[in-house]
Amino acid sequence: MSWTLTRRTTAAVALAGALAIVSTVLPPAHAGTRTGAAPSFATVAETRRGTPTPRPPLLPRNFHGRGKWVVRDLGVTVPFTWDGRNGDSQMIAGGPQYPIWFTNLIYHGTLYTLTYKWPGLTEHPCSRIPGFGLDQLNQAFRGARFVGREILQGSPDRYVDHWRVGVVAPKLPPGKYLRLPLALGDIYVDQNDRSTFWQVLQFGVQNLYDPELDEWLVMNTFDHEPGTVTLPRRCSTS
Repeated sequence: MSWTLTRRTTAAVALAGALAIVSTVLPPAHAGTRTGAAPSFATVAETRRGTPTPRPPLLPRNFHGRGKWVVRDLGVTVPFTWDGRNGDSQMIAGGPQYPIWFTNLIYHGTLYTLTYKWPGLTEHPCSRIPGFGLDQLNQAFRGARFVGREILQGSPDRYVDHWRVGVVAPKLPPGKYLRLPLALGDIYVDQNDRSTFWQVLQFGVQNLYDPELDEWLVMNTFDHEPGTVTLPRRCSTS
Protein backbone atom coordinates (compact mmCIF):
# COMPACT_ATOMS: atom_id res chain seq x y z
CA MET A 1 0.00 0.00 0.00
CA SER A 2 2.26 1.66 -0.69
CA TRP A 3 5.57 0.47 0.08
CA THR A 4 3.83 -1.58 2.76
CA LEU A 5 2.24 -3.40 -0.13
CA THR A 6 5.60 -4.68 -1.29
CA ARG A 7 6.77 -6.43 1.86
CA ARG A 8 7.06 -9.82 0.19
CA THR A 9 7.15 -9.18 -3.56
CA THR A 10 8.48 -6.75 -6.10
CA ALA A 11 4.98 -5.36 -6.70
CA ALA A 12 5.66 -1.94 -5.19
CA VAL A 13 2.60 0.18 -4.61
CA ALA A 14 0.69 1.26 -1.93
CA LEU A 15 0.39 0.72 3.79
CA ALA A 16 1.26 1.99 3.63
CA GLY A 17 0.13 0.93 5.26
CA ALA A 18 0.26 0.90 4.57
CA LEU A 19 0.33 1.07 3.65
CA ALA A 20 -7.16 -1.11 4.06
CA ILE A 21 -8.74 -3.72 1.63
CA VAL A 22 -9.80 -7.24 1.58
CA SER A 23 -11.30 -10.24 2.44
CA THR A 24 -13.34 -7.74 4.42
CA VAL A 25 -13.24 -5.09 1.71
CA LEU A 26 -14.54 -1.75 2.84
CA PRO A 27 -16.77 -0.52 -0.01
CA PRO A 28 -18.08 3.02 -0.31
CA ALA A 29 -20.71 3.18 2.43
CA HIS A 30 -23.95 5.12 2.59
CA ALA A 31 -24.27 7.98 5.04
CA GLY A 32 -24.89 6.84 8.58
CA THR A 33 -24.08 3.18 7.93
CA ARG A 34 -21.22 1.02 9.14
CA THR A 35 -18.88 -0.58 6.67
CA GLY A 36 -17.85 -4.23 6.70
CA ALA A 37 -14.91 -3.64 9.03
CA ALA A 38 -14.63 -5.40 12.37
CA PRO A 39 -15.90 -3.40 15.38
CA SER A 40 -12.40 -2.44 16.51
CA PHE A 41 -11.80 -0.84 13.11
CA ALA A 42 -15.38 0.32 12.59
CA THR A 43 -16.05 3.16 10.21
CA VAL A 44 -19.07 5.31 9.51
CA ALA A 45 -19.49 7.01 6.16
CA GLU A 46 -19.75 10.77 6.28
CA THR A 47 -21.32 12.67 3.38
CA ARG A 48 -20.72 16.35 2.74
CA ARG A 49 -22.62 17.51 -0.30
CA GLY A 50 -20.78 19.94 -2.50
CA THR A 51 -17.41 19.20 -0.92
CA PRO A 52 -14.68 18.79 -3.55
CA THR A 53 -12.60 15.63 -3.71
CA PRO A 54 -9.61 16.00 -1.35
CA ARG A 55 -6.02 15.65 -2.45
CA PRO A 56 -4.57 12.11 -2.23
CA PRO A 57 -2.43 10.78 0.65
CA LEU A 58 1.11 12.14 1.01
CA LEU A 59 3.63 10.42 3.27
CA PRO A 60 5.76 13.16 4.88
CA ARG A 61 9.55 13.24 5.10
CA ASN A 62 9.52 13.30 8.91
CA PHE A 63 7.07 11.60 11.27
CA HIS A 64 6.82 9.32 14.27
CA GLY A 65 3.85 6.98 14.87
CA ARG A 66 2.83 4.16 17.20
CA GLY A 67 0.03 1.63 16.91
CA LYS A 68 -0.58 -2.07 16.24
CA TRP A 69 -0.23 -4.60 13.43
CA VAL A 70 -3.20 -6.96 13.16
CA VAL A 71 -3.37 -10.32 11.37
CA ARG A 72 -6.92 -11.32 12.24
CA ASP A 73 -7.04 -14.78 10.68
CA LEU A 74 -4.00 -15.78 12.79
CA GLY A 75 -5.42 -14.12 15.89
CA VAL A 76 -2.22 -12.07 16.19
CA THR A 77 -1.92 -8.41 17.20
CA VAL A 78 1.54 -6.98 17.87
CA PRO A 79 2.95 -3.50 18.61
CA PHE A 80 3.78 -1.43 15.56
CA THR A 81 5.97 1.61 14.92
CA TRP A 82 6.26 3.72 11.79
CA ASP A 83 8.96 6.38 11.54
CA GLY A 84 10.23 8.78 8.90
CA ARG A 85 13.43 10.80 8.88
CA ASN A 86 14.66 13.01 6.01
CA GLY A 87 12.68 11.01 3.45
CA ASP A 88 13.70 7.57 4.70
CA SER A 89 11.06 5.57 6.58
CA GLN A 90 10.76 2.36 8.58
CA MET A 91 7.98 0.09 9.82
CA ILE A 92 8.60 -2.37 12.64
CA ALA A 93 5.91 -4.86 13.69
CA GLY A 94 6.28 -7.06 16.76
CA GLY A 95 9.63 -8.05 18.22
CA PRO A 96 11.64 -11.06 19.44
CA GLN A 97 9.05 -11.85 22.13
CA TYR A 98 6.11 -11.89 19.65
CA PRO A 99 4.99 -14.49 17.07
CA ILE A 100 5.40 -11.90 14.29
CA TRP A 101 8.42 -9.64 13.84
CA PHE A 102 9.38 -7.82 10.65
CA THR A 103 10.68 -4.51 9.37
CA ASN A 104 10.11 -2.63 6.11
CA LEU A 105 12.36 0.26 5.16
CA ILE A 106 12.73 2.88 2.50
CA TYR A 107 16.38 3.74 2.94
CA HIS A 108 18.45 5.91 0.59
CA GLY A 109 16.20 5.15 -2.38
CA THR A 110 15.93 1.39 -1.83
CA LEU A 111 13.05 -0.63 -0.39
CA TYR A 112 14.13 -3.31 2.11
CA THR A 113 12.11 -6.09 3.72
CA LEU A 114 13.32 -8.34 6.51
CA THR A 115 10.99 -10.80 8.28
CA TYR A 116 12.59 -12.15 11.45
CA LYS A 117 9.61 -14.21 12.67
CA TRP A 118 6.36 -15.46 11.13
CA PRO A 119 4.42 -18.66 11.85
CA GLY A 120 5.77 -21.43 9.61
CA LEU A 121 8.61 -19.32 8.20
CA THR A 122 12.09 -20.90 8.07
CA GLU A 123 13.95 -18.53 5.72
CA HIS A 124 14.83 -14.98 6.72
CA PRO A 125 16.56 -13.18 3.84
CA CYS A 126 16.68 -9.40 3.53
CA SER A 127 15.12 -8.50 0.19
CA ARG A 128 15.73 -5.21 -1.56
CA ILE A 129 14.20 -3.27 -4.44
CA PRO A 130 16.52 -0.48 -5.66
CA GLY A 131 15.07 2.69 -7.14
CA PHE A 132 12.07 2.89 -4.80
CA GLY A 133 11.95 5.84 -2.43
CA LEU A 134 9.56 8.36 -0.92
CA ASP A 135 8.99 10.12 -4.25
CA GLN A 136 7.98 6.86 -5.96
CA LEU A 137 5.65 6.01 -3.08
CA ASN A 138 3.90 9.36 -3.16
CA GLN A 139 3.66 9.13 -6.94
CA ALA A 140 1.78 5.84 -6.47
CA PHE A 141 -0.52 7.57 -3.98
CA ARG A 142 -1.37 10.23 -6.58
CA GLY A 143 -3.09 7.49 -8.59
CA ALA A 144 -5.31 6.44 -5.67
CA ARG A 145 -9.10 6.50 -6.00
CA PHE A 146 -11.17 8.43 -3.46
CA VAL A 147 -13.73 6.22 -1.71
CA GLY A 148 -15.31 8.72 0.67
CA ARG A 149 -15.21 10.57 3.95
CA GLU A 150 -15.59 8.30 6.96
CA ILE A 151 -15.30 8.16 10.73
CA LEU A 152 -13.06 5.55 12.34
CA GLN A 153 -14.97 4.82 15.53
CA GLY A 154 -12.72 4.49 18.56
CA SER A 155 -11.21 6.48 21.39
CA PRO A 156 -11.07 9.06 19.95
CA ASP A 157 -13.16 8.95 16.77
CA ARG A 158 -11.07 9.96 13.76
CA TYR A 159 -12.47 11.80 10.73
CA VAL A 160 -10.70 10.38 7.71
CA ASP A 161 -10.58 10.32 3.94
CA HIS A 162 -10.65 6.76 2.60
CA TRP A 163 -8.52 6.00 -0.49
CA ARG A 164 -8.07 2.84 -2.60
CA VAL A 165 -4.86 1.94 -4.43
CA GLY A 166 -4.08 -1.19 -6.38
CA VAL A 167 -2.12 -3.06 -9.03
CA VAL A 168 -3.80 -5.46 -11.44
CA ALA A 169 -2.09 -7.56 -14.11
CA PRO A 170 -2.18 -7.63 -17.00
CA LYS A 171 -3.25 -4.08 -17.85
CA LEU A 172 -6.00 -4.67 -20.39
CA PRO A 173 -8.87 -2.55 -21.72
CA PRO A 174 -12.36 -2.80 -20.18
CA GLY A 175 -14.22 -5.97 -21.06
CA LYS A 176 -14.12 -9.71 -20.54
CA TYR A 177 -10.46 -10.31 -19.76
CA LEU A 178 -8.76 -12.45 -17.13
CA ARG A 179 -7.15 -10.14 -14.54
CA LEU A 180 -5.14 -10.87 -11.41
CA PRO A 181 -5.24 -8.39 -8.49
CA LEU A 182 -1.59 -8.33 -7.40
CA ALA A 183 -1.86 -5.76 -4.63
CA LEU A 184 -4.63 -3.67 -3.13
CA GLY A 185 -4.63 -1.18 -0.29
CA ASP A 186 -7.16 0.98 1.53
CA ILE A 187 -5.63 4.01 3.20
CA TYR A 188 -7.30 6.25 5.78
CA VAL A 189 -5.75 9.71 6.26
CA ASP A 190 -6.86 12.58 8.45
CA GLN A 191 -9.42 14.85 6.77
CA ASN A 192 -7.52 17.92 7.98
CA ASP A 193 -4.07 16.64 7.03
CA ARG A 194 -3.53 14.16 4.20
CA SER A 195 -0.02 13.46 5.55
CA THR A 196 -1.38 11.96 8.79
CA PHE A 197 -2.06 8.23 8.32
CA TRP A 198 -4.45 6.51 10.75
CA GLN A 199 -5.20 3.11 9.23
CA VAL A 200 -4.24 0.84 6.33
CA LEU A 201 -5.52 -2.55 5.20
CA GLN A 202 -3.34 -4.28 2.62
CA PHE A 203 -4.34 -7.33 0.62
CA GLY A 204 -2.77 -9.36 -2.19
CA VAL A 205 0.18 -11.47 -3.22
CA GLN A 206 2.46 -9.26 -1.09
CA ASN A 207 0.87 -10.96 1.95
CA LEU A 208 1.83 -14.50 0.97
CA TYR A 209 2.85 -15.45 4.51
CA ASP A 210 -0.71 -14.81 5.74
CA PRO A 211 -3.29 -17.54 4.92
CA GLU A 212 -6.04 -14.95 4.24
CA LEU A 213 -3.69 -12.53 2.44
CA ASP A 214 -4.73 -9.46 4.43
CA GLU A 215 -3.09 -7.48 7.23
CA TRP A 216 -3.99 -4.26 9.09
CA LEU A 217 -1.98 -1.43 10.53
CA VAL A 218 -3.83 0.80 12.99
CA MET A 219 -2.14 3.91 14.36
CA ASN A 220 -2.72 5.31 17.84
CA THR A 221 -0.41 8.30 17.34
CA PHE A 222 1.07 10.02 14.29
CA ASP A 223 3.29 13.03 15.03
CA HIS A 224 5.12 15.18 12.50
CA GLU A 225 8.49 15.01 14.21
CA PRO A 226 11.55 13.12 12.89
CA GLY A 227 11.60 9.47 13.91
CA THR A 228 14.35 6.85 13.98
CA VAL A 229 15.26 4.85 10.86
CA THR A 230 17.93 2.14 11.13
CA LEU A 231 19.01 -0.24 8.37
CA PRO A 232 19.45 -3.74 9.89
CA ARG A 233 22.96 -5.15 9.70
CA ARG A 234 21.66 -8.15 7.76
CA CYS A 235 20.42 -5.79 5.02
CA SER A 236 23.60 -3.70 4.92
CA THR A 237 25.76 -6.80 4.40
CA SER A 238 23.50 -8.91 2.17
